[in-house]
Amino acid sequence: MGFKSDLLVCTILECETGEEMLMSMDLAKKQGADIVELCLASLSFSHISEVEHIFNLRNLPSIVSFGCKKQRRKHSVSEVTWHQIINRAVAAGVEFVEINHEYYYLIKKIRHIFVLILQVRAWEIVNELKRSQSSDTKVIISNYLNTCDLTAETLGNLIVEMQSTNADIIKLVIDVDYITHVAPIFRMFTHCQVPLIARAVGERGLISQLLGPKYGAFIVSASLNGKTEPGLPPLASIRQIYKLDCVNSHTKIFGVVSNPVGHSKGPFLHNPAFRHTGFNGIYVPLLVDDLSEFFRVYSCSDFAGFSIGLPHKETALACCHEVDPLALLIGAVNTIIRRPSDGLLVGYNTDCEASITAIEDAYRGSSVNGRPPNVSPISGKLFVLIGAGGAGRAMAFGARSRGARVVIFNRNFERAKALAEAVSGEAMPYECLNGFRPEKGMILANSSAIGMEPNEDQTPISKAALASYELVFDAVYTPRNTRLLQEAAEVGAIVVSGVEMFIRQALGQFKLFTRGLAPEEFMRKVVLEHF
Repeated sequence: MGFKSDLLVCTILECETGEEMLMSMDLAKKQGADIVELCLASLSFSHISEVEHIFNLRNLPSIVSFGCKKQRRKHSVSEVTWHQIINRAVAAGVEFVEINHEYYYLIKKIRHIFVLILQVRAWEIVNELKRSQSSDTKVIISNYLNTCDLTAETLGNLIVEMQSTNADIIKLVIDVDYITHVAPIFRMFTHCQVPLIARAVGERGLISQLLGPKYGAFIVSASLNGKTEPGLPPLASIRQIYKLDCVNSHTKIFGVVSNPVGHSKGPFLHNPAFRHTGFNGIYVPLLVDDLSEFFRVYSCSDFAGFSIGLPHKETALACCHEVDPLALLIGAVNTIIRRPSDGLLVGYNTDCEASITAIEDAYRGSSVNGRPPNVSPISGKLFVLIGAGGAGRAMAFGARSRGARVVIFNRNFERAKALAEAVSGEAMPYECLNGFRPEKGMILANSSAIGMEPNEDQTPISKAALASYELVFDAVYTPRNTRLLQEAAEVGAIVVSGVEMFIRQALGQFKLFTRGLAPEEFMRKVVLEHF
């Protein structure tokens, strides 16, 4: 079977039965996979002919693998059966067979005659494949590692050792604890003298697949219906959102730095916008624990810009070499650009104008606005803010700049008091929120994560208390229509979705990323169609 592109997208199939394996292969083909990895360690079979049946009926190029030693195998494959399966795979013309390098060296050290015979037979298969003129099967030598066992030196030595086996391809699967542990994998692509397949396992390893093609990866792995390990991007997103076959060594890297990060819709918006404008960039989720360490490790010019999410917006201020005056005043950064001329990190805040203008425009479009065009519709109003984090600080300063009176509720009362003092406002204990009804026509703005997926059933305030508010804004945009907004609409308030703030702050970020105008009409269309 041939391949249709230079970059191969591989779906890993871990199935209980042969029937399920073949059905999953059909689905993978429909969703755009170029190749599948048949993980036989997960397969239950009573006779080797059942495995051979899969080989003969495959409709995609395949890698035959036996999983990794760290997997919780449901069904073990004996050494004799393993040897037979390799032979059957070669006879059926399967494109790739995977042999575990670590397993080979483990049995090499054991002085038991039966195991030594198996060792020779396993490597006879490798040599036979090299000598055979009739077999096109390629040999992959793989190794499964823990980050704790890994240094740059040991990884380099391992690559050299694995290359010496005369394998066609080498493969590394590495468990990572932090996103910074992925960086050595990118460096290995340039050091390896044979094709390398590399994957970092876990949520923080996702970028090993999304950015792999930039550094020379020829295979990236994807999940089918979310059935495989964390850290694998969905197959559909590789084809439809990231379009990794367009990524090359000149592609600039952007991403959303957050923890958690899975809820972010940034990749669904920025990647299509890059392609629409012809800008060679990719925007990826970056699950970051230690922000300063992240910027220390990923310091090259290729990492060109970042959206900063929870909980890093205030911490990011200290990571910047320069900060825009508005962001400095607010004390929170939601955008960082690596300046091309000198590589310095420059911080900005696009949350402030995005949130306040969304509220103002909602007022102007409603029947309750009676202000002249040059006067903010929130001027003089009581602006009740929930949350005193990075997004909350942006809203508080924005509301104050428009002449609103600001009252802040936050679970950490000391943080609420500090922010209230900065904007000449008032802080109130969070427990008093439901009973706070000093006047009618107030504005409520939720900047907290309460109500965000997967906690859609939560709301920061009771429905009864919402009757005192003329307008309710929720910065949460996943889901689009939160419980807070639903209940606010039911009591007759003007409601403003966090999606509107998301669009506006993204437009500001895109201009900073590309040093040009953002395609507003196109980006709004993407949001309306896909969010």
